Amino acid sequence: MIALVGRRLLALPMILLLVAFLVFLLAWASPFDPAEAYVQGAAAGDALTPQLREQYEQAWGLDKPMPVQFLNWLERLVQGDLGTSRYLPGVPVTDVLQDRAYPSLVLLGAALVTVLVGALLAGVAAAALRDSPIDWLIRTSAYAATFVPSFWVALLAVFVFAVELDWLPAAGASDLRSTDAGRVEFRHLILPTITLALTQHGWFTLYVRNTVLEVLREDYVRFAEAQGIGRVAVLFRHALPNALIPFVTLIGTHIPELIGGSILIESVFGWPGLGNLTRQAAIAVDIPLLMAIVLVGATLVVIGNLAADLLYRVVDPRIRESLR
Repeated sequence: MIALVGRRLLALPMILLLVAFLVFLLAWASPFDPAEAYVQGAAAGDALTPQLREQYEQAWGLDKPMPVQFLNWLERLVQGDLGTSRYLPGVPVTDVLQDRAYPSLVLLGAALVTVLVGALLAGVAAAALRDSPIDWLIRTSAYAATFVPSFWVALLAVFVFAVELDWLPAAGASDLRSTDAGRVEFRHLILPTITLALTQHGWFTLYVRNTVLEVLREDYVRFAEAQGIGRVAVLFRHALPNALIPFVTLIGTHIPELIGGSILIESVFGWPGLGNLTRQAAIAVDIPLLMAIVLVGATLVVIGNLAADLLYRVVDPRIRESLR
């Protein structure tokens, strides 16, 4: 396990370097003009004259060849300088990330816990009641959650629970009258969390159901049932623990989808996190801010997959024995 952690940490800089270069290359090849986007946004009202465009390009280093721009950005990154945001003129990118990271981590953590608990309960119930109306209902909802667009689910949730029923707030992480800008209130967290969890629960629920059904066909489970052990005890003491082993690996593979899905969910609910900030930075063609967000996301993906691999070795005694 120590060797695994060491290899992943050694590979992390190379992964981040490759990701950063690809994002920088895509941004450079993009038809969108950073100077024009800046004038239409932060400097609204000014005309983008050739002289003004030249000033912006010189100030941002865009007048240099793409490899030189990337090397200059990389040199500043090594020194701990992520640059300044163009979407929020003059604000260091580091400060922007610090302000937006906490709401995003709270939302992602709450959604991950919700989808894991909900998928386990739904998947086990569907397997235990196979071919029953409850099983059919769970599978149908899982298929629907897999194929229905997440932004449509978010808009529907806002319309039903915030507009029509007026049970929950429609946007923001806290009340607008709150003096703490970084505060996350539970009532504001409910709708984004459930919506983000619904976008992922289909895969997890179906996986748990199918895995539990496979485990229930194993000889040791049938032997336990033949010994007179009750169905519930067999399910939770024998089938579920073994079904959880491959379930752990699914968590690591779906972390990128969870992070990517947060962009749409945060945008719909006006959530002040990194997902919503990604959309805003893309519209403003804020390359320094986009690069920093992508690096943070890539780091979270690598760490999430590493945690899943480590947890897999902890819960599966066969893996531990093979490593000795």
